[in-house]
Amino acid sequence: MTRESPFGEARLPVAVLGATGAVGQAFVRLLAKHPWFELIEVAASERSAGKSYAEATTWIGSEPIPEAIANLTVQPCTPASIRAPVVFSALDAATAADAEPSFAKSDRIVLTNARNYRMEPDVPLVIAEVNPDHLDVIAAQRKRRGWSGAIVANGNCAAIVGAMALAPIQQRFGIRRVFVVTMQAVSGAGYPGVASLDILGNVIPYIKDEEPKLEEEFCKFLGLRESDHIQSAPMVVSAHTNRVPVEHGHTLCMSVELNRKGDVAEVEAHLANWRGAPEAVRLPSSPERPLLLTKDPDRPQPRRDVDTGRGMTVTVGRVRRDPILDVRLVALGHNVIRGAAGASVLNAELMASTGRIPKP
Repeated sequence: MTRESPFGEARLPVAVLGATGAVGQAFVRLLAKHPWFELIEVAASERSAGKSYAEATTWIGSEPIPEAIANLTVQPCTPASIRAPVVFSALDAATAADAEPSFAKSDRIVLTNARNYRMEPDVPLVIAEVNPDHLDVIAAQRKRRGWSGAIVANGNCAAIVGAMALAPIQQRFGIRRVFVVTMQAVSGAGYPGVASLDILGNVIPYIKDEEPKLEEEFCKFLGLRESDHIQSAPMVVSAHTNRVPVEHGHTLCMSVELNRKGDVAEVEAHLANWRGAPEAVRLPSSPERPLLLTKDPDRPQPRRDVDTGRGMTVTVGRVRRDPILDVRLVALGHNVIRGAAGASVLNAELMASTGRIPKP
């Protein structure tokens, strides 16, 4: 059963920046009937501003645009144009660099999907079930940057999936080294994304800037909160990232060296029993199981497992001994939901339930 809303019968007004893109549309779908949040504003580029959302958007969802949202007028991505105290940002990095701090300076809480501020030591990079205490650095962020709002980041779509699978291992055994190879869905490239003649029947062994993101973000996700910053975990990560002809679902094959040795059965048991931080339980977007262990020898698979837990569950399988490191496994998660918009919405629910977002 979902927790009661911290806002009582009222719903908190929220806005989406970059609402016409693929991740922006995912935000719209997740927020259209949210029990705690009311989507009152959508914002996008100057060429879209002034149009209705339906006119400005090339809708890629299988269901029609929610009627109440379709008629909203698209606003510019400026604090003067947006009333909502909480904004979800699906802006591209070039726009987010200036836009997101301007909202934070204007007393708004920004939950961003952009990469710009993820690795800043005073910006929490949060997976609700993994590191909710990292939100405590917001106070230092406000003091250091001189703003009354905040920027809270969710990670790269593949990094979130991998970090969720690694979190129980890090918590129990500690991790020294990780070798990861990804098979990433085309939806991770946005819309229109990768040209069909480039990806159909093909694998592209390069995704620009992707490998450094995994190598850095794994460490920050699994790091420790200090008084005024996040100290990344002292692990070494080597990543190879590939684009594959799959619509949704990033698959990660990982080999892991442990600090404290444990056999495969012990690692499996800890993965199977892990439920994540109690602060993230029974929120509106929380899945029943944030991590699901499968014993089927040919799972997880995007076609069969990507929508588990409404797209918010990461499925882990093929846990076995690694002849070079210690243990190897396969993790799969929905890159648009758990890896992007859903992660930010869950982070906002976490902040609301812990009193970090004031009542409207």
